[in-house]
Amino acid sequence: MASVTLKDVAKVAGVSYATVSRAVSGSPEISEDTRRRILKLCKEMGYTPNSIARSMVKRCTNILGLIVPSLNNPFMSELTADLEIYARNRGYNLMVCNSSYDHDLELEVFSLLIGRQVDGVIMIPVGHEPYESLSALTGQVPTVFISENMQNYPENYVSVDNYRGMQIATEYLYSLGHREILYFGARSDSKTHELRLDGYLSSCKKLGLEPHVLRSSYSRSSREVGYTLASDYFSRPHSETAILCAADMLAIGVKQAAYEAGIRIPKDISLMGFDNISFSALPEIDLTTINQPTQQMATSAVDMLLDHIRNPEAAHGQLILPPALIERRSCRPIKS
Repeated sequence: MASVTLKDVAKVAGVSYATVSRAVSGSPEISEDTRRRILKLCKEMGYTPNSIARSMVKRCTNILGLIVPSLNNPFMSELTADLEIYARNRGYNLMVCNSSYDHDLELEVFSLLIGRQVDGVIMIPVGHEPYESLSALTGQVPTVFISENMQNYPENYVSVDNYRGMQIATEYLYSLGHREILYFGARSDSKTHELRLDGYLSSCKKLGLEPHVLRSSYSRSSREVGYTLASDYFSRPHSETAILCAADMLAIGVKQAAYEAGIRIPKDISLMGFDNISFSALPEIDLTTINQPTQQMATSAVDMLLDHIRNPEAAHGQLILPPALIERRSCRPIKS
C-alpha cells in the first residue's frame, strides 16, 4: 500500500501543494485556521513526513545513536530509558543498538549508525582496551562515552566516581564492625571494574584490613555469574562476614546461592552491591548498595553530546559524578 503524500493531502483538502507544505513546515504565510484544518487532515489520512528528505535539506536527522553492551542488564536498560526520555525532551530520537559484549559487533553497529547519518553517538563500551579501533569512528561523528571512565583518552565521557564509591562501601561495612570483607566479582576487562577494585584495596590499606578478592573470569557481571561464583564459594569454608559485590546483579546471584546453601542474609553474612538498580529495592532483595545517578548521567551525556554537535571544535568534556550510599537491610552490625 502506497504511503500518503503531501499531494494526496492537497487534493483532499482542495488546496495547493504549496499550502499543505507551508502548513506542515510551520510557515507564517498561511492562516492559523487553514494550518489547523490541514494538519487535522494529515493526521486523519496517516501522512508521515519524509524524514530522510528533510534531513538532507537540514543536514541533520535529529537522531542520536546509542550503543550498549546488553539491554538485559537492568542498569543499562534503566540508563537507556533515561537517555531516551531526555533526548526526546531535547528534540531528538534515539536509535539503540546492542553490541552483546562483542567488540567486533560494537564496531559494526557504530559504522551502521554513521551510515544512518545520526547526529551523534552515545556509547557504553564493551571495555576500554579496544579504544584504538574505535577512535577512527569517533573521529567521524560527535561521541560521548558513558559509564566507562575514559580519562586517559581524548574523548567526551560521563561516569560515576567508581573508585570513591567502593571506598564508601568498604568504609560503611567497616563502620558496622566487619573486618573480613570479601570483594566479589573483580574483573580486569573494564576500567570501571578496575577503579572499583582499586577503591576497595585503597580502603583496606587505610583501615588496616587484609584484602579478600574473589576474581571473575567472565566478561559481564550478571545474576548467573554471581550465582555460579557464590555457589562455589559457599561450598567451601570461608571466614568473611561481609560480601561486597562489584555490581548489584552479582549480589542478586549471591543472594540466590546463599538461600540454596542455607545461609541467611544478613544474619549469617552481610551483602552489599553497587549500581542501585530498581530490583535492589524490592522487599525480597532489599540490597544495601552504592547509587549511580542514572538520570543525571543521562541528562549530562545528552547535553554534552548536543554541545559538541553544535560546536565540534569544543574541548572534550569529562564529567565524574559523585556516588551515594543507599542503606537497606542486607547488612547488619557485628561485634568486634
